[in-house]
Amino acid sequence: MELLLRSNDKNSIDKIINLAKKLNVIIERKDVVSDDIENIELAKKRVLNFKAQQPPSIGDPVKWQQEQRQDRDLPFSK
Repeated sequence: MELLLRSNDKNSIDKIINLAKKLNVIIERKDVVSDDIENIELAKKRVLNFKAQQPPSIGDPVKWQQEQRQDRDLPFSK
């Protein structure tokens, strides 16, 4: 099992590390560069705020699905 903890509070992290050592838990510490966090947050905002510049090429997706899709017997349904 893995557990990922992130904090800007060095005191809290030190307490967690000390407790983990007492419990014989393996610790891998990785300092995250603040630029990486900023890039991740920027990417999240870009994805969440995405607005298409043009309407979908298929028009109404429900109508398209009804026209393209057909009911049929599947090979394993017999």
